[in-house]
Amino acid sequence: MPTSLLAAVRDHAAVAEFLSWPGDFDLLGADHGEPVQLASGLALEAFAGDGAGGTFFFCGDGGEERPVLYADSEGSAALLALGLPDLLRLLLTAPWWRDCPGFTAEESDARAAEYLADDPDLYTTRDAVAALLGLTLPTPAEALARLRQTATGPGRDYVLIFTPEGTPYEALIS
Repeated sequence: MPTSLLAAVRDHAAVAEFLSWPGDFDLLGADHGEPVQLASGLALEAFAGDGAGGTFFFCGDGGEERPVLYADSEGSAALLALGLPDLLRLLLTAPWWRDCPGFTAEESDARAAEYLADDPDLYTTRDAVAALLGLTLPTPAEALARLRQTATGPGRDYVLIFTPEGTPYEALIS
């Protein structure tokens, strides 16, 4: 068994494939494309990307327990999780998180229905991937509530700066 969750993602094709779609998370897409830094001065390490040019960053020093910030390609950013396990739970449970601006159960249920229409085996595959990673999953409503609480609570201290101009990214989640 891999010693880290990132190693597990790399080592299990089924895990990497599910996280790639529907999770929109790819370990090969870690180049953000523009110079950024955290306003606090904490270290910032890009480790994955998404299909729309967004980037997932670890914040600070350490391993997979570090907070995870997401920056899209349009100049918005948010702290999504307080560690890689939390991020993976979100991506496995509610990969449609970007399509739920109100973070409501109704929005989540509507998006889930769309995903299930495209892939009726979505939950079966997701549960198998979670088992491979050794993760227990929250409900989608719980995952979205935790995302919002993280982004609007501790996330206020993680401001991403476009380095050349010294300007902050917009809050992706408010």
